Amino acid sequence: MDILTSIIFGIVEGFTEFMPVSSTGHLILLSKLLDIKQNDFHKTYEIVIQLGSILAVVVIYYRDFMNLEIIKKLIIAFIPTGIIGLLFYKLIRSFFDSNIVAYMLIIGGFIFIIVELFYIKKQNLIDDINKISYKKAFLIGLFQSISMIPGTSRSGATIIGGLLIGLDRHVAAKFSFLLAVPTMIIASCYDMFKHYETFDFTNITILAVGFVSSFIFALIAIKLFIKLLTKYGFVPFGIYRIIVGFLFLLVVL
Repeated sequence: MDILTSIIFGIVEGFTEFMPVSSTGHLILLSKLLDIKQNDFHKTYEIVIQLGSILAVVVIYYRDFMNLEIIKKLIIAFIPTGIIGLLFYKLIRSFFDSNIVAYMLIIGGFIFIIVELFYIKKQNLIDDINKISYKKAFLIGLFQSISMIPGTSRSGATIIGGLLIGLDRHVAAKFSFLLAVPTMIIASCYDMFKHYETFDFTNITILAVGFVSSFIFALIAIKLFIKLLTKYGFVPFGIYRIIVGFLFLLVVL
């Protein structure tokens, strides 16, 4: 991997991590397109650039991470994903395949469109993240656990889950962003613990370029996504997922 490739991967990771289009899926498909082998260095690289995206959330929402009640709700929401990930780690890793990603992009796209079309804006929606109950936080966590299948989209699953249990769009998106922090940090640390002997930090420059690229574009993507979601809903993202999924099935795979 060279500097330019690192920048491309960083941009894709940063821009898709918080969009409901599956960043993991896009990285797998991008690796397929560029014929990048999943060696030890590449696995290290993907974790590093994910941490760049996470830093962007911390920078934007740092005040929320100083709120003990919000922290407790994030812990509750993480529990389903943590348990399932711990028990079925090897099975989940076996799903990291280009074909599965393409199919899940398409399936998820149709789900997004259906939910959006049948979603009725109710009165008395939760419009403040502090009003989310522990029960609702746990339910959002259940939706997040579905996203361990690559191509599903963690942000998409949690935001739709939030909408279905009575959160407004902005609060659902914000809670999804905050929940990404403990989820991705713990998942990355666990991955490094399981495979610490294979991690490769030899090319610090490429790792640093990818980290910075993902951080910058995650900052842009978070603010942009809030505006797009509020104005247009999930339909454009659903259509995008379907198109990308079919293109990979027809042209690449």
